[in-house]
Parts: sequence; structure tokens; C-alpha cells
Amino acid sequence: MSRKWMERLSPLVLLVLIVMLWELICRAFNVSEFIFPSPSAIWTKLLEFHSVIAQHAWRTFWVTMVGFAISIVVGVLLGFLIGSSRLAYTAIYPLMTAFNALPKAAFIPILVVWFGIGVGPAVLTAFLISFFPITVNIATGLATLEPELEDVLRVLGARRWDVLTKVGLPRSMPYFWGSLKVAITLAFVGTTVSEMTAANEGIGYLLISAGSSMQMGLAFAGLLVVGAMAMAMYELFSFVEKHTTAWAHRGSQNH
Repeated sequence: MSRKWMERLSPLVLLVLIVMLWELICRAFNVSEFIFPSPSAIWTKLLEFHSVIAQHAWRTFWVTMVGFAISIVVGVLLGFLIGSSRLAYTAIYPLMTAFNALPKAAFIPILVVWFGIGVGPAVLTAFLISFFPITVNIATGLATLEPELEDVLRVLGARRWDVLTKVGLPRSMPYFWGSLKVAITLAFVGTTVSEMTAANEGIGYLLISAGSSMQMGLAFAGLLVVGAMAMAMYELFSFVEKHTTAWAHRGSQNH
């Protein structure tokens, strides 16, 4: 087997080993399902409640995608502003860093007062928790444009706007796709946390309901579905990144 195929299959092999070890520990120590369900017990609950889980998962998915779409728009625009202006960078970046340090779960009660229980708080929580990586990466890609390259372009008659849009933004694409892979996982976290306290649908609501009825297998099945959705979106962005910014990874692909 070639090294390339080994690298591709390594996550799957590691996952299988973890699941086998997990199942072995649960069976060897006779761990109660109410404390820590085995993979087989989780799979059983997944099949038993597949229609209910699918309904809640779809709600979590589209709500997350709405919040994530807003974060892309705001993150790109704000990142472009911060990365293209030293004054904006100095003024905005410290405030953004302080805001990002605030626990987003603390905003949920406020969002419930403003928008009520339902979609609004979940969408905004997904947005608030995921726009920061996008903003930072776009700003970094623009702010780290080589001064020598910019000087050459200026000598050739390029204006500041031309440098940013025709050189800076394309150069920021690897940063952009990298930030999306991080932000999408955070968006799912934000939606699920919000649904646990401010919704009557979604995987977060399912987790609370399953926990209150001591259905730990069902709760873990819900977590499994959220992880699968996040991983699927991560792989989608990785695929697009490899096919749109191959020039940025050319050196690493030769190994």
C-alpha cells in the first residue's frame, strides 16, 4: 500500500481501533449503559430512533448553515477591513479579541429575551462563535502581503485597491478555506449549546430530553450525528480547498 493511501485511510483505521477499544472496555468491565454506553448500544438507539434523530438533526443542520453563512459574510467583510487598513487593525482587533474571549453561552439568555425561544438564538449563537476565525484569517492573509511585492506592483502602476483585490484576496484563499474548516465545527457547537437551553427542536434539545429520561444511548447517538455532520462539512471544505488552492499546497503534496 502506498504512503498516499495509508494517509487517506489512517483516520478510518484510527476510528475503528477507538470504537473496538471502547466496546471492549465496556464489555470487559460490564459498564452500565446509563453511565457510559458501548458503541453497539449507541448504534442500537440510533437505529431505533432514526426518524426522530433525523428530524432533530435536519433542524440543527439548516440552522447551523444559516448562522454559518452570516458568519462568512461578516467575517470576510470585517477581515478585509482589518487587513487592508493599519488603523482599522489597531482599533478593531483588540476589541474583537476581547469579545471572542467571552463565553457565547452567556449570550443565550439575552438572545432569548430579544428573539424568543426557537431559531433566532441558535442562528445568532452559531454566528457569534464562528465568525472570529474567518475574520482573523482573512485579515492575516491581507496584512502579511510582502512589502516588496506591494512595492513592485505600485511601481507598475497598481493602486492600493488593485493590490488588495487582485493579489491580496487570492493570496488569502488558503487562509479563508482553513478558517472555514475551523468555523464550521464551532458553528455546530454554538447551535447545539443554544438548542439545549432555548429551543424545542434540534440535537441540543434531544440531548437534554434524552439525559432527563436517562437514555444515555440516545444522547450519545445525538452527539454522534452532530460529529458526523461537522466532519462531513469539514471534508467538503477540504475538498474544495484542495481543488481551488492547489498552488498553495504544491510543496506539501510532493512528499
